[in-house]
Amino acid sequence: MAQTDTVDIFIVGGGINGCGIARDAVGRGYSVCLAEMNDLASGTSSWSTKLVHGGLRYLEHYEFRLVREALMEREVLWAMAPHIIRPLRFVLPHHRGLRPAWLLRLGLFLYDHIGGRKKLPATRTLDMRRDETGKPLGPDFVKGFEYSDCWVDDARLVALNARDAAERGAEILTRTEMVAARAKGDGWSITLADRASGTTREVRARLLVNAAGPWVDHILARPLGRDSAHNVRLVQGSHIVVKKLYDHDRCYIFQNGDGRIIFAIPYEDEFTLIGTTDQDYEGDPQDVAITDGEVDYLCAAASEYFAAPVSRENVVWTYSGVRPLYDDGASKAQEATRDYVLKTERVDGKAPLVNIFGGKITTYRRLAESMMERIADAIGGKGRAWTAGAALPGGDFAVEDFDLEVSRLRKAYAFLEPAHARRLVRLYGTQAHTLLGPAQGTADLGRHFGADLYAAEVDYLIANEWARTAQDVLWRRTKRGLHVGEGTHAALDAYMADRIGAVQAAAAQ
Repeated sequence: MAQTDTVDIFIVGGGINGCGIARDAVGRGYSVCLAEMNDLASGTSSWSTKLVHGGLRYLEHYEFRLVREALMEREVLWAMAPHIIRPLRFVLPHHRGLRPAWLLRLGLFLYDHIGGRKKLPATRTLDMRRDETGKPLGPDFVKGFEYSDCWVDDARLVALNARDAAERGAEILTRTEMVAARAKGDGWSITLADRASGTTREVRARLLVNAAGPWVDHILARPLGRDSAHNVRLVQGSHIVVKKLYDHDRCYIFQNGDGRIIFAIPYEDEFTLIGTTDQDYEGDPQDVAITDGEVDYLCAAASEYFAAPVSRENVVWTYSGVRPLYDDGASKAQEATRDYVLKTERVDGKAPLVNIFGGKITTYRRLAESMMERIADAIGGKGRAWTAGAALPGGDFAVEDFDLEVSRLRKAYAFLEPAHARRLVRLYGTQAHTLLGPAQGTADLGRHFGADLYAAEVDYLIANEWARTAQDVLWRRTKRGLHVGEGTHAALDAYMADRIGAVQAAAAQ
């Protein structure tokens, strides 16, 4: 869609919910504009545990509707994006001092049977003394259970939803802040500020969607001029990344004495991801950072299970995010609902506003479909539900054909190292061929930034996925930040600034 001053739907927030709604809405025929004040997925959506899962522990809080919906979505999302989503097997060691084995079996029976599982393998019982997953653990763990969920590259899921929305006609504005929104008749007059240039722009919209995540109450209080707003409970979740603790490809889910659980997951080939924490957060969500107490908690929790203790000296990277959970009055952070809540209102009796509170990555597509019902009620319906069977960019191959896609890429680009080819397909799927273009050798990929990151990939991300800084590339579009040297960040920032400047100069001529 060319830049326009009038749209059906204006969305504030470029996380998974905002981008998922933009994709669904434009695919039904609505005109859509989305503004994100920073980079896509720069908030909560890139700091998750990176799972598409039902949420086994939510059964304890009787959130059966949420769990069933999430379980049903696992295979739907996997089919939509088999490059960035893959099945995982999770091992739950039985701890005699915590939940009894019969309760775990019951929960896993429900997990297997209430979500329409078709391709993911069922639960099985393990003898940890014989199974390879028992080897990294302490000798006390003799029984375990293994079940299925999925892994997702969370930030890429956001970027691919945004890209598909843009290709279908939506206008996606990054580093653009909504500084004012005024009800005007039966619609909205919205003022946007480009954070790079400082220029402003006015947009008219028939309906406003507040998908600002942790900033949802801020949007209500500031640009919308409310005196105060308190609808979400901000809960900090932190993770640590350590050098890999074991060689097999399965994950662990550990029960803790405080009733919480943590995961230990193979990460980026060379590492293990451990998380998450749950604690209430106050302050600006963009300032969130892991605390010493959280590092100690995660190390201690993992050390209860692994034979070799995990200490803070093992930590190579950490990340933290703020989850905007709907404030349901739960007494503990881990007990607050992960379900989403949509609330529609008419400002000044006419202008429709829909606010999103809570939610989780796994159910983002269903949330978008629920949002379409609200939008249809407010401004009239268009189109039908369509996203369940529509692949995201690069995901147009069968879930069982991932290895075949890697083989196809290596056949077309024989100079690629096997691990490099696999990584490109894991991130870009069939679009890896577009990224590599006419390259016939490594020299054709341009400047080398370390590990297997070359200018060709950076240029692709600038042109197709709104990447503007080294942070965007190294920590959101890819995770090469874990693999490259310390000087890469500055060198990549300088390179990208030159490339973007050249493109802007050419466009201005």
